[in-house]
Amino acid sequence: MGSGFGKMHIGKRHPRRASQSDAFPPTTFRFRDPVMTPSPIQRRAALEQLGLAIAAASLASNSAASLQANETVSQQSAPRHLLSSSLFGYSNLSDILPIAKRLGIQAIDVWPKVHGNQREQLTEMGEAKFAELLASHECKLECLTQYPLGPFGLGEEMRLAKRLGCGTIVTGSGGPKGLTGEELKQSLRQWAEKMKPHLELAQQCDVTIAIENHANSLLDSPDSIRWFQDFRPSERLAIAFAPYHLPQDEAMLSALIGDVLPSIEVFYAWQHGKGCMQAQPKEDEQLQLPGRGNLDFAPLLAQLKKGSYCRWTEVFMHPFPRGVPIAERLDQVTELLAASKAYVDQTWNSASTN
Repeated sequence: MGSGFGKMHIGKRHPRRASQSDAFPPTTFRFRDPVMTPSPIQRRAALEQLGLAIAAASLASNSAASLQANETVSQQSAPRHLLSSSLFGYSNLSDILPIAKRLGIQAIDVWPKVHGNQREQLTEMGEAKFAELLASHECKLECLTQYPLGPFGLGEEMRLAKRLGCGTIVTGSGGPKGLTGEELKQSLRQWAEKMKPHLELAQQCDVTIAIENHANSLLDSPDSIRWFQDFRPSERLAIAFAPYHLPQDEAMLSALIGDVLPSIEVFYAWQHGKGCMQAQPKEDEQLQLPGRGNLDFAPLLAQLKKGSYCRWTEVFMHPFPRGVPIAERLDQVTELLAASKAYVDQTWNSASTN
């Protein structure tokens, strides 16, 4: 995930953009129990039907089912957050996982070098110890990001994902780049055909391969993203949708999301800001984060919410150089991510789906 799209901001700026000096913008969360308490009549009916011996287990099961139903009706009360290990550079997983827990995120996306080295840490410690470490912090491996392997080299990584219960692998499409029109369309058709045997293995491993729309690749434009959806031969092939690599136009981005929503496996809450390809002050670099730069994520999140999007949302940015944390200290990284996560959640909750 390297070079970025030249900034083409179109549309209004978000009126509640977070201050660069304020890592924790004001929050207005309201907590409420979404599960309705059964009435006495309902309780008596349940006991008569199921018997006193299993009443407690039944009520617990009913509460869980009610919670799931309410989340479906409300089009999901909050995004499902995924935490990228690359945001922490080459920090140890043992230092990252407690932060995930403090952020309220139970799913991690593990990256290899050069962006991070947590995938190498997994290999070094072994799968059993890795699984034990995650379990001790109540976290699950839900995504492996593997750009070095590319879409046609993921065989062993998919088998690893299966062993560890990981359902998503993100990678890039590769080239050719710079194509347009019919040439682009035919190249995508051929690329999708070439993916078929790899998707058969993905099916066996219960893995979805998500391709990021990335600058200077086959999948790098709105047209290519739409054709990707048209040609994908299996639901095991999906999109990792990165606003950073597209024109910073809220109307265009939200319309594109609506067009390809069934194909989106990962949504990166990530904007272009001032880019990530050269050295700059940290506060400028951090304008990639949602709630800090100019991009208004409200229309994008509203489109996701309207479509009952229930896959992964990942607050994201790249530091320069790669392989370092997005702030000098890990407590500062935590503050930045907490603020951006709060922005995403509040924007989602207030988004209109009409």
